[in-house]
Amino acid sequence: MERIIYNTFGTCSKQIIIDIEEDVIQNVQFVGGCQGNLSGIGQLTKGMKISEVVEKLKGITCGAKKTSCPDQLATGLMKYLEEKTKTHTLS
Repeated sequence: MERIIYNTFGTCSKQIIIDIEEDVIQNVQFVGGCQGNLSGIGQLTKGMKISEVVEKLKGITCGAKKTSCPDQLATGLMKYLEEKTKTHTLS
């Protein structure tokens, strides 16, 4: 199992801790923010493939902000996938 710790920006939550096994989300925990809503997002994304979560959550905004906690989760997962691709690419 891999653990991602993603420092968010532009949201009330400050960090997202994500446990992943074989491209499937096992656990999501937000640090800060609206804990009831964010716990719900964590439960709803448990067992989902990374690509499905990114597709559903990418681009969601919060009020006048250009991002949101769900969008930051998608952003963190996209960065994880980018890094994973870089490390598996042969030069």
